[in-house]
Amino acid sequence: MRLATFRRTDEPDGGRRTGLVVGDGASWWIHPFPDGTDLVELLAADAADREAAADEAAQVDGLQPDQVVLLPPVYPVAMRDFLTFEAHVDGMERGHGNPGPPAEWYDAPVFLFMAPHAVTGPYDDVALPPDTERFDFELEIAAIVCRDVRNVTPGEARTAIGGYCVMNDWSARDVQGKEMKLKLGPSKGKDFATTIGPWVVTADELDGCRDADGFLDLTMSVKVNDLEVGSDRSSHMGWSFEQLVSHSSRASWVKAGEVLASGTCASGSLAESWGRTGTLTPPPLEVGDVVEMTIERLGTIRNTIVAGAEAVSPVEPARRRARLEASA
Repeated sequence: MRLATFRRTDEPDGGRRTGLVVGDGASWWIHPFPDGTDLVELLAADAADREAAADEAAQVDGLQPDQVVLLPPVYPVAMRDFLTFEAHVDGMERGHGNPGPPAEWYDAPVFLFMAPHAVTGPYDDVALPPDTERFDFELEIAAIVCRDVRNVTPGEARTAIGGYCVMNDWSARDVQGKEMKLKLGPSKGKDFATTIGPWVVTADELDGCRDADGFLDLTMSVKVNDLEVGSDRSSHMGWSFEQLVSHSSRASWVKAGEVLASGTCASGSLAESWGRTGTLTPPPLEVGDVVEMTIERLGTIRNTIVAGAEAVSPVEPARRRARLEASA
């Protein structure tokens, strides 16, 4: 089952509805659920109850793509972005002059907290953030948590995953690089936009898409201006999503409405190519570029990069203390 959040094109901004997505490719339409239906609560519902609700929604007239604006499927209560693809870590580390993934990468799935209010819709324009000349994308798969868990095993964690969607973790690599020299962040290199969508595919729909180890096995690809620049399979993750939820829940709450992302797949970003070749090839993204990401069974998100229209204040350098300068 595919579930979307949307507003009608004839409604003002701020409207938000949940709908059942029917059809394939460009020929899809949305059947609205009753007003007030919450997507995360629907994911958490008993499968039979969810199917009954979908059957009822299917009786309502469907809306065509040109009649709706797809919104981020959820506005997350929190977002965690992991680093699970070994080949991606290898390429990034080589860009920093290292021989490959550090030994610590294999110990546990590390993650960073993201800015949940920065999510954008699957077809929204994305503004080029300030202060960057190395704008990049990151192709990821994301899981939507549908119930609160704490200290769960991977087996127990499976019932907490309501579904999956495509994610683009946009990155200002030069800004990010400066921040991480201080062993903190990234912060402003990441907090301006994260695209998720186009809808959520319920976890039960993907039960037949697992490899022998139980990992989701879906093809992932990214294009820039209709030219494919990267592809991988989700089964190349070092940990399963159940293991990611379990690890996150150790002595901590993972809450319904959280988004947990896989991290970038192999060749799923420009920076990985830059790290392997030592050159900015392919070139950083710029205004007018169109980035399209597709994950098998989950759909496609497509975003155009536009010039930033907001006025931002200049960054003030730190006040230097005379005593420290004198002792230097």
